[in-house]
Amino acid sequence: MGNGRKIPKHLERFDPRADDFQIRDRNFPMSDVEQNLARIHERIAAAAARGGRDSTGVRLVAVSKTFPSLSVREAWEAGQTVFGESRVQEAAAKMPDLPGALHWHFIGHLQKNKVRRALPLFEFFHSVDSADLARAIERVAAEDGFFPRVLLEVNVAGEATKFGFRPEALAREIDSLLALPRLQIEGLMTIAPYDDDPEASRPHFRALRELRDRLARQTGLPFETLSMGMSGDFEIAIEEGATLVRVGSSIFGSRPRPATE
Repeated sequence: MGNGRKIPKHLERFDPRADDFQIRDRNFPMSDVEQNLARIHERIAAAAARGGRDSTGVRLVAVSKTFPSLSVREAWEAGQTVFGESRVQEAAAKMPDLPGALHWHFIGHLQKNKVRRALPLFEFFHSVDSADLARAIERVAAEDGFFPRVLLEVNVAGEATKFGFRPEALAREIDSLLALPRLQIEGLMTIAPYDDDPEASRPHFRALRELRDRLARQTGLPFETLSMGMSGDFEIAIEEGATLVRVGSSIFGSRPRPATE
């Protein structure tokens, strides 16, 4: 790959244009995970159609955090290739047991003291949630020879319990963030407040898309990637422009209690 990137062994075959879901020939009944994945992709296609979009513009990140490597392998055997983890230690223990062709995204809050360990493991970081974290990633990337692909996490709803840039603060800081030479900023991410009604998430997803459009006008950069939507509201997110959706329990079932990192 270009730009002098240092590519870890398990990422050498990564093609950013590759489909996240590859249908495999099967001669036996579908597993629960395979059936769940098929249903999710049907729902993605329907939501994209409602939004007047092509479903190939939406990639599914199977959120495998807290699930064992056997569950990840079952999803991979069913055709899923992109997986999301939120704990560096857990992911590092899981990855050696799995095929090198998998694409790993980091989707949780990244502590600055975990950056050096995380950079060789993940090809995409959804949750750069502060200028301090961005600078920490930039420093380690320069020292270790990486050009990390990242999204900026935005706390659209202004929730005190969540990480992320406030929209107005990001508009002020975007130029300084873009000046970090190794950070490859590709777009934005948000997590909508939990609500039993998926429609309650729509204003937050729309606000992220509108912020992206504003930043694009301000900087002249497209920021094409919008990571938004989870199991309960990913269809609304797609209707509002999501290009990455993060789905876990609807694929793997009830989430086990995570180990302490």
